[in-house]
Amino acid sequence: MTINLFDDSCWASLRPLTFTRPVADLRIGILTIAEKWAKYLNADFGFHTQDYLSIKFAPKSNANLFINGSVCPDEALLSDVYGLKAGEVLYKRDVIIAYIADQHDLESAKSLRPVEYKNDFVQIVYPEHIFGNNPGEIRKDFKLLTEGRSSAKISNTNQLLGDDIFLEEGAKAECSVLNSTYGPIYIGKNAEVWEGSLIRGSFALGENSSIKMGAKIYSGTTIGPNSRAGGEINNSVIWGNSAKGHEGYLGNSVMGEWCNIGADTNNSNLKNNYAEVKLYDYESKKMRNTNLQFCGLIMADHAKSGINTMFNTGSVVGIGANVFGAGFPANHIPDFSWGGAGGFDIYKLNKMFETTEKVFARKNIVFDEVEKDIITKVFELTESYRRF
Repeated sequence: MTINLFDDSCWASLRPLTFTRPVADLRIGILTIAEKWAKYLNADFGFHTQDYLSIKFAPKSNANLFINGSVCPDEALLSDVYGLKAGEVLYKRDVIIAYIADQHDLESAKSLRPVEYKNDFVQIVYPEHIFGNNPGEIRKDFKLLTEGRSSAKISNTNQLLGDDIFLEEGAKAECSVLNSTYGPIYIGKNAEVWEGSLIRGSFALGENSSIKMGAKIYSGTTIGPNSRAGGEINNSVIWGNSAKGHEGYLGNSVMGEWCNIGADTNNSNLKNNYAEVKLYDYESKKMRNTNLQFCGLIMADHAKSGINTMFNTGSVVGIGANVFGAGFPANHIPDFSWGGAGGFDIYKLNKMFETTEKVFARKNIVFDEVEKDIITKVFELTESYRRF
């Protein structure tokens, strides 16, 4: 089977996280949304996304099943998707979940033969939905990835609580406390938990990633592949190829790819007056009420922070921003900003590219023209947000 996952209006409401990817490439739980669907359906997949992203995230020409990339699959939803026939569209309220047609066209899909979905489902509409739904998605992905399989051997130097602990081939954990009584713990291939770590599930550590000594990891946390994490992390998602390697608190947050948080960087996830947290909205260019009491940092791809950076409750840091200095910077740090509480300048593309080439080289990856073209386009798209 071959499928294409399409963006709908959620692509816009999930910015800045989606400036560099389709919605289905968001990581939530252990896998990205696209990887979940591919695993459930045993399918190859492509994307229907923004034109400038399509050179990296291309559609599959032989697909006739189109799935909403903001919708996370589960077994009940899978059953209804399997039951779709040519010319039918699966929907609930105003959300098109999936349809079968000769080509992708959302407007035309609305006129297909309707099949109403009766159950609830998880849809990622705003950035805070990523960490909010992460505990449940870890549980679903854990079952999907480990059912019928046996864990690699777990060292007896660890203290284990509960039975839902799974290590992939080459994964290591020593002298740590792994507590799966609150949710499963998944350690990916060749990943490593260093000595003295305290981990409470649900938790996922991606392939080739590591948790540093003495880390304190709380429920609902995902560390994606090729990353390093330490300090104190609670209900947060780090997508991959990123580092939060030092002391400092990260809570109720999302951190994109190719990010780095300096030593003793902290974010607030609760306002002093316990009021509901607002996040910057790219569509309205105003603050949007999340209706959440706990909401921390939303950091897009390629963003960095210097040592001792302090992020306010409900901070949004744009693509390629570089934040440093004393004091609390504003709640919205525009894409390609350079500075801190004392003010910002534009982080010029040629300077940002110099840094990014070095960051990619550390992972033995070439920062190629495809990546440069995407970032250049995002720089153009975000110009109106930079008013320094």
